[in-house]
Amino acid sequence: QVQLVESGGDLAQAGGSLRLSCAASGSSRGIVAMGWYRQPPGKQRELCARITSGGSTNYADSVKGRFTISRDNAKNTVYLQMNSLKPEDTAVYYCNADILTPGGIRRNYWGQGTQVTVSS
Repeated sequence: QVQLVESGGDLAQAGGSLRLSCAASGSSRGIVAMGWYRQPPGKQRELCARITSGGSTNYADSVKGRFTISRDNAKNTVYLQMNSLKPEDTAVYYCNADILTPGGIRRNYWGQGTQVTVSS
């Protein structure tokens, strides 16, 4: 069983920065891709950023130029560096991963979420 454990959520001021981390643990053949989604209050969950095992990235238009996703393959960890934070970035941020099970099946996993609150 794979677990994703997030950390780094906090209260920040507008214009400030936060760094989220997500570590994957458990048995697998490898991690195909990892990403960060967020769910603002009263809204649907949306993609923020995603990175593949090869390092290819994609970002939501709302975070391009402000957020940077990166990963440490040796540690099975993905990071989200969030700069120039805005109040509209306030949300629960969820880590997501596509992982190959020991049997070679690709499965999708979610973390428990971490709260990011940006004050104006």
